[in-house]
Parts: sequence; structure tokens; C-alpha cells
Amino acid sequence: MLASLTIKNVVLIDYLVINFSNKLCALTGETGAGKSILLDSLGLSLGARSDAGLVRQGCDQASVTASFDLKLDHPAYAFLKDNEIDTDGELVLRRVLTKEGRSKAFINDQPVSVNLLKNLSEYLIEIHGQFDTQNLLNPTNHISLLDEYAGIEKELSQTSVVWKNWKNIREKLKSMQENMDRACEDEEYFRKSLEDLDILSPDVGEEEKLSSLRDRLMRREQILESLNEAKKGIEQIDSTSVSVWRAVERLGDEGQQAVKAMNAVNAEIQEVVSALHELSSDIENSEYSLTEIDDRLFALRAQARKHGCSIDELPAKREEIAMSLNAIENQDNDLADLMRQNESAKKEYEVNAKILSAKRQQAGGKLAKLVMKELSPLKLERARFEVVLEELGQEKWSAQGIDKVQFLIATNPGAVAGPLNKIASGGELSRFTLALKVILAETGAVQSLVFDEVDSGIGGATAAAVGERLSRLAEHKQILVVTHSPQVAAMATHHWIVSKSGGKEVKTNIIPLQKSQERQEEIARMLAGAQVTEEARAAATKLLEASAA
Repeated sequence: MLASLTIKNVVLIDYLVINFSNKLCALTGETGAGKSILLDSLGLSLGARSDAGLVRQGCDQASVTASFDLKLDHPAYAFLKDNEIDTDGELVLRRVLTKEGRSKAFINDQPVSVNLLKNLSEYLIEIHGQFDTQNLLNPTNHISLLDEYAGIEKELSQTSVVWKNWKNIREKLKSMQENMDRACEDEEYFRKSLEDLDILSPDVGEEEKLSSLRDRLMRREQILESLNEAKKGIEQIDSTSVSVWRAVERLGDEGQQAVKAMNAVNAEIQEVVSALHELSSDIENSEYSLTEIDDRLFALRAQARKHGCSIDELPAKREEIAMSLNAIENQDNDLADLMRQNESAKKEYEVNAKILSAKRQQAGGKLAKLVMKELSPLKLERARFEVVLEELGQEKWSAQGIDKVQFLIATNPGAVAGPLNKIASGGELSRFTLALKVILAETGAVQSLVFDEVDSGIGGATAAAVGERLSRLAEHKQILVVTHSPQVAAMATHHWIVSKSGGKEVKTNIIPLQKSQERQEEIARMLAGAQVTEEARAAATKLLEASAA
């Protein structure tokens, strides 16, 4: 609930602290005493649009601080956590406004945007009447209000689950269809690329091998000449080694060491001869000519450029293209399977959404009947309230189902029902809101409601009916009512009077009326006006006694 409101330098208020209580809280006072200033200040702390005119004359800035007392599991704390606002179980909203019109917002003394402050306030308090900020007037909130009243959290959760599943499948299907469209465009390109690579048949390491062979072919004549010279040298070595060999053999046993050395030399010479022969054979008998090597290298490099890879990566690229083609050829089967999944998920969603719709339809009819029963005592007996469900087009289906929910009213018989805020006058709207809130009392996270001008244009039995309904509503919520009606004020559990002091400097004050005699005097003033009579006091006593009964 709203625990306290601290106002500093706002219009006629220099400094004021109001400590609120739960149940029904009434604020009364003469016209012009400053009740609207209190509501403007409260609105400012909740993120309402700022106005430099609110800053008290002669002051540089104004400030308003609203403190709330909430249970630890209140949704407001989850909101704070999501927005990385520190809290130790307390919640304090503060707004500072300069005389130039600039404003700053704080939550638990942490600077925040005004928009964040406003979003948080939707979990905390609703102001009904001359302000147009309440959730009830926003048609987008009607579906959640009806769902809370219907108590269909389980059905909502299940519908949300199957919606998300269907949504995921739809996204996969869309992605596959887009990929298929692109694949069909690329299919001919893939086939030609695969054919070219199969004809070329590249190997890993082929570029290095061809480049090396090309270098050798470029130096072919020089290498052949060198090879011939090397062969001649080998022949001379062979001739010399024969002479040396014969000489060594004549040494007999004494030449065994030399024989071993000659054998080793001869083996080395044979390896040289073999290497020279192999090199000569490679060059003379190469399967490629220099032209063929150049053509091959050109073709390989052209394919590498085409596919944006190295020549060594071409075999892997070929496999990749083959896999893409295989996927294209088999994608019809995959698409058909996903389409079956999509159809099944859609049917599952529709089944759950229709169950949800049926529950809403039932709850909507019940809600409308109960609200209608509340209207007659509130002097709205000619009015009609409707809860209208409309099935949305498939493109607007969501996790909340397939329904559009609207609360509509008609203030005269035979008139076409329309939106709350466009059909009803200010006083009528407040009473419609009150009737709805009495029925919806136990639903929603907001625990504090402010009613301003809820008794506008009514009196007597109608005003008493308003007070009785506010009192019933206060059994579940903290209710703050700004009222001119003695019947409403008498029903309050807590009562404050807003007054304006005279003198050189006019100030607005708020005084808690804690004694029964103080309340009697204020209600008598409301009944009689400026000149309070004994009859008015007696009537006030009866109202207070009746409210306590």
C-alpha cells in the first residue's frame, strides 16, 4: 500500500508529510483548499508529466516522495530486479522538479528514467477520476483483467506453451522455405560446379608438385647437360676404381681394410648413379609437358578463385557442394515433415485457445451481470455494461489466445455500447470504475486505488451506495477517496481534512481527524456548509453510527 507521501514546495504546500493507512481513507475539505495539489503531487511521484507551474513561487525546485509498504512477493520487486534496481524490501519513489521545468526521477535513491518510474507505478497504484491513467481505460488491458477475474492461469500457461512451440516450428518452416527458394536458384550453379570439379579432379598437394615439376622442366636443358657431365664423371670414377680395385686385390690379406673401404665407396657411387638415373627419367619421361602443366595450374587456380578457397581446399569444396545438392534433392521430404509438424502444432494451439475463449466467454457473461447489479444503486440504472469477445484474425493470434476483449458501456437504453472513456462522463466513469473494481476487488497486483470525484453530481442514497461500495472494496485494497460527499466520508476508516491557511503566505495543510468529535464536525460542515448547525451535527452522528453498524 501507499505508506506515506512527502511533498516539498509544490504550489501552496511548503512541506507536508502524510502517513496513510490501509482500508478506506477519505480526504475532504472545502473547494480550493488544495486537494487537487495532493493528487498532482502523487501523480508526479508516479511518473506523470511534469509542469514547472507546480513549483512553489520563489523556490528553485519542488520534490515529492512516495513510500510503499509491500509484501516481499509483490510483482513490483520482480520488476525492480529485472531493471537492476537495488532493494532491501523497501520501495521509495522520488521526483524532483526545477522551476525551469526539468525533472529527475529516483527509485530507492537510484536515478532512473521517468518512463521507468511510470512503468513501475502501474504495479503500485491506480488513480481514477479526472486522471486518465488507469489500466481500466486502456482496452489492451481488458483481456488480462478478465483473465484475472476468470482465474484461468492454468489454461493461459498451457496456451502460451503450445503457442511458443507452434511459433518455433513456424520460424523453422519459414527459414527452410527461404533456404529452399535460394537453393533452387543455386541448384544449377551447384551442378555445373560439381561437374567442373569432377572433371578437374584436384588432389591435395597437387599445386606444389606441379610447381616443382614446372621449375625443373623450365631448367630441363641445363639439368640434362649437368646430368650428362655427372654421368661422364661417374664413368671416369668407374674406370679409376677398376684400376684401384685390381691394385688392392694384389695386396692380399694386408689389403682387407682397403677392400672394405673400396666396397663402401662403390656402394655410394651406385646410389649417386641411381639418383641421377631417376632424375633423368623424371625429366625425360614426364607425363606433362610445360604447356600442359601451365594449363593445369591455370585451371586449378581458376576454380580456387571461383570458390574462394585454396587449391588444396578444392577436394573439400567438392564434397561440400555434393552435400548441398543432396540436401536440395532431399529437402522436399524434410519440408513435408516440418509442414506436418506445423499443422499438428497449430491444431494443438487452436484447441487450447478455444478452451481459453470458452472460459473467457463464461467469465465475461458473469462479470457483466454482476457489474450491472452494481449500477442501479449508483444511479446508473439506465446504463448497460458489456464484455465483448471478438475472434482475431490468425495474423494477430498470440500467446494470450485468439480473442480481443473489450469492456463497453451504453449510458442510455437502445444506445450502441462503446469504449468506457468515450461514452461516460467523468462522474459516470468513476462510478462505472467503482462498480467494476468492487467485482474485480481480489484480482490484480495493484493494492492502492485513488478515486477522485467519484461522488460528482450525486447525493443522498446514491452517495451512500458509493460509500458502501468503496468500503467493500477497501476490504481487499487500500482505497483513497477525495470526496465532497458526507455519506462517503462517513464510511471511511481513516479521515483527513485538507485546509488552506490565510495570512500573508497561503499554505495548504492536511490534518488527520483522529477523534470522533473531529470527524463529526467535518461531516457536519459537509452537510451544512460554512454555518454548522446542531441539526447537521446530529445528522453527521447518524451517518457515522450507520457506517459503524
